[in-house]
Amino acid sequence: MTAWVAAVGVAFAVSWTFIALLRRARWTQRLEDHPNERSLHALPRRRVGGIGVMAGALPIVALCGDATLAAFAAAAAALAVVSFLDDVRSLPIHVRLPAHLVAALVAVLAMGSTQLGAAYAALAIVAIAWMANLFNFMDGADGLAGGMAAMGFGALAVAAARTGALPLAAACAALAAASVGFLLHNFPPARAFLGDAGSVPLGFLAGSIGIHGALSATWPWWFPVLVFSPFIVDATYTLGMRALRREPVWRAHRSHVYQRLVLRGWSHRRLALVAYVLMAVSALGAIAAANAGPMVQCGIITLWAAACLLLLGASEVFLRRAGPQEERNGARAFQHHPPESR
Repeated sequence: MTAWVAAVGVAFAVSWTFIALLRRARWTQRLEDHPNERSLHALPRRRVGGIGVMAGALPIVALCGDATLAAFAAAAAALAVVSFLDDVRSLPIHVRLPAHLVAALVAVLAMGSTQLGAAYAALAIVAIAWMANLFNFMDGADGLAGGMAAMGFGALAVAAARTGALPLAAACAALAAASVGFLLHNFPPARAFLGDAGSVPLGFLAGSIGIHGALSATWPWWFPVLVFSPFIVDATYTLGMRALRREPVWRAHRSHVYQRLVLRGWSHRRLALVAYVLMAVSALGAIAAANAGPMVQCGIITLWAAACLLLLGASEVFLRRAGPQEERNGARAFQHHPPESR
């Protein structure tokens, strides 16, 4: 237990300290995130949070875990480097996407692809790459990605500890603690952003660890899906709607539900607090269902799926009441008089 506490404390301290130093370092001016067609912020902020999170968590994931977790940490570090270059120079998608797929392939091979078979291994690669991109898509408002990482990996740590998978639990706890260290710099109004160097590896690790835990019988396959459902539902729904409207799904945009709520007038603080409630409910529901009987599990999953559909429907009704013209006016008002720094 002492080693556990020390590992979590080190992950938190390294993450928070690195970000505090990087926010003030002169060379990180090159990492400033300037407002663009996807952004909700009005003033530049430095994308240094991911560097701190990776510095705080990945060494512990590699040292406290088994060979599989060490491979995950190495692949996540490589993704962090590629994504850092993207933060600096904005790499094209034909460079970024292959890197995501190669990292996912490494993760699946580390898990033992023979356990999956060719078809399921291919599906796992796509799922991990999708989680890496999904987390990046959802990192667009103060406190959102940091909160999801802290609660999501925290829930995985609890589930792993309850089944005796202590190396996996320590790795997840370190990721959660490092995310909390970042969140102290990112809670509205944000002083630093996560950047692709943090969001892409965090999504990759959520997907990889989620599948690894399912294969090792640490948790049911649906457990990580339910835990990270607040991000999975918004990103998948938004991408699906854009595809149906024949819009370029790879192009930066502000059509996620959370982005539209901010453009409609919600503050980043209000959005974050509401999102935290959803994240906490999904995490606690998943933990409660994990050790329950099949009927209770089915009931919790069904209720949460229905709740997600109802929330999406209610959000669409609320957002469409404004009408296209009012939403455009809200976007212009936000640019000139933002409720917060982002």
